[in-house]
Amino acid sequence: MQNTHVVVITGASSGLGLALAHHYLERGATVAVIARRGELLQDLAAEFPGQVFCYALDVRGSHALQDAANDFIAHAGVPDIVIANAGVSIGTLTRHAEDNEVFRHVMDINVLGAVQTFQPFVEAMRAAGRGRLVGIASVAGFRGLPGAGAYSASKAALISYLESLRIELRGSGVRVVTVCPGYIRTPMTDINPYPMPFMLEAGEAARRMARVIERGKSFAVVPWQMALVGRALKLLPNWLYDALFSHAPHKPRNKE
Repeated sequence: MQNTHVVVITGASSGLGLALAHHYLERGATVAVIARRGELLQDLAAEFPGQVFCYALDVRGSHALQDAANDFIAHAGVPDIVIANAGVSIGTLTRHAEDNEVFRHVMDINVLGAVQTFQPFVEAMRAAGRGRLVGIASVAGFRGLPGAGAYSASKAALISYLESLRIELRGSGVRVVTVCPGYIRTPMTDINPYPMPFMLEAGEAARRMARVIERGKSFAVVPWQMALVGRALKLLPNWLYDALFSHAPHKPRNKE
């Protein structure tokens, strides 16, 4: 079914972000794609001529995001959907001093990147009285995972931030949607040396997330089976959780 949605997606050059861009473009949307790798965005623009606005930038740069938002609104109008998808997952261990900078890098992209993605659009969307602000969090934010302290902490922080934003915008017509994926087959998960249950292909994950976004659900886990896994992990007492996960394999340190 065709639509006339106006959509913004960060981290759109690969993985889930690229799959989300394809999903909306194939349905006739006008899409602003944002990522650091501009050449990959241009490939997408060539595939969907006239539908794609490319912005090669880093979500850590608030001024660049503001300029991109101003340009996109001027040409395409106020977006219906803004998806803060840009994110990194890097193995970390606190005992290594050099990982301090890695922690900062992960938090800057996964948390502040979402804040800086939404901020330039919030007032325009409030004035229009409509729209969706969508944060791609993770089931990894439900409990701290060994070797993934930076990633788990960033996604837990993102979940809390999105909840705060949802309450701030209550009654404005702008809905805040928190999506917590489980495992999705992307370059980010390709190096994980452990079983990944209920793995989804990126295209299927994008389709399911788009349904969640369309309904304006405040919180959803994709796929639904991972919601059961996440809920079970949250219910485990600390002594049992620690015993079960203390020797679990984890993402190699300093590997994205």
